[in-house]
Amino acid sequence: MSRYTEKYQTETGKSLPEGAEKLDVLFDKIEHNIFLPPRGQQAVDLGFTAHTLNDPKENPAIYRYYQWILKHIFADHPINELTSKLVGMSFVSANIFETNLPQPITLNPWQIERMTEVSLMTDKAIIIENNGVFIWLYNRHPNWPLINQSGNDFNEAYNQLLIRLSNNKLKMTYLGDLDSNGIRIADHLSTILHQNIFEIQSSKRVFDWLIRFGKTGIRRTKLLEVKNKTMQEEMESIHTLHKFVEQEQLISEYETLIERWLKKNTLD
Repeated sequence: MSRYTEKYQTETGKSLPEGAEKLDVLFDKIEHNIFLPPRGQQAVDLGFTAHTLNDPKENPAIYRYYQWILKHIFADHPINELTSKLVGMSFVSANIFETNLPQPITLNPWQIERMTEVSLMTDKAIIIENNGVFIWLYNRHPNWPLINQSGNDFNEAYNQLLIRLSNNKLKMTYLGDLDSNGIRIADHLSTILHQNIFEIQSSKRVFDWLIRFGKTGIRRTKLLEVKNKTMQEEMESIHTLHKFVEQEQLISEYETLIERWLKKNTLD
C-alpha cells in the first residue's frame, strides 16, 4: 500500500477503486516535478482509456480517486504537464507555413482567409485528430509538419484552409482514434480533400492495430454510416471485433511510420 492509497482509505473510509494502485507511479512523478505528457497520454500509459483522467463519466471511480489525491496531497503543487487545451475556432499547425513565429502556430478565422498569400515550408503534412497527441508528437519531433484536427470540431474556416492546402499540392495523411466516431471524423475529412489521406492509417494496418492493441467496448464500436471505402472497411473491422484503439496507444507505431512516410513516396 502506498501513501496515496493509505491516505485515501484512512481519511475517506472508502475502499480503493479497481486499478487505483496504477496511479502511484503518476503521483510519484507529480511529486518529483517530472515533465508529463497530456493527460490522455498519461492515462493510456497507466493502462486506462485516454479520457479517464479528464472525463468523470469515463471511469467515475478512478476519476474521483485521482481528483481526491490532487486536492488533498497536491493542492499547492503545480503539475508539470503538457496541456492539450485549445480554443475551438482555430487552425493549429507546426512547420507548415513559412513564418518567424515560434511553432506551433494558431490561426484564427480572420487570419485563415489570408493564408494563401503565405509560402509553405513543406510538401507533406500529417493531420492528427487529438490535441494531446498532436502536441506530444511535436514535443518529441519539433521539425515534423503537423496539423491538429482538434477532435470532431470541423469549422468552416478550418475546412477551407485544408482544401486550399490540398489544392496547393500539399500531400496529407491522417491519423485518428480507431473507434466509431474516430472513423466518422476521418470519413468527413476524406470528403473535402481529394487525395488519399490513409496511406498510414490503411485498412490492413488498422486491423493489425485492433488485434494487437484493441480494447473491448460496445459503446465505442457501433456501426456508423461512412462513405469512403477504406473507412467502411475500418468501421466494419471495429464493429465486428468490438474493439477500439486510441491514438495515445500508438505513439511508438506512429513515430516509425511517420518517419518513413516523410522520407518516401509510399509506405510498404
